[in-house]
Amino acid sequence: MSGRPLPERERPEGEDRRSAAQGGRPGGGAERAGAGAGAERAGAAGGEAETGNAAREALASAQAELLASLVAGREAPPGFDRQRLRVQEYSLIAKRRRIVARHRPDLVEALGGDFAREFEAYARGRPKPPGGSHADVRDFAERLRAAGRLPEAPADREPGPAPGRWSRLFRRR
Repeated sequence: MSGRPLPERERPEGEDRRSAAQGGRPGGGAERAGAGAGAERAGAAGGEAETGNAAREALASAQAELLASLVAGREAPPGFDRQRLRVQEYSLIAKRRRIVARHRPDLVEALGGDFAREFEAYARGRPKPPGGSHADVRDFAERLRAAGRLPEAPADREPGPAPGRWSRLFRRR
């Protein structure tokens, strides 16, 4: 179903106008039904606004706790399955690891079989830094350099994908 109301002649029997305005789904579009009650809301706006703000703040706090659990290694918020959150955390670290490997294949080559373990040790309990993936790549390389696992790199090396077979076509002359 496309979600638009059906014309009168196509409505199933027993379906009234209100349910058609709700997309023909039971309980669907309750937000639309509430939108017509603007005059009723105007009188109680003061108390409901405070309740709405409190609800938004509570939701924002719960989302922040969940995010901290996933990317910063904090304790799982109440009501969440710890095991499932750990699986998701591992998945997010693996995604970051693939991005680092794509941007700096020299790191994968230098670390060999230790790359995954080294990156997990770096990323666990540490959210992606401001600046996104490039900052993550740079910080990981700096950590390896500080630990003596990586030789000093030239200062002009900018993280980016390794030259591939198409790179010669796009070279600037």
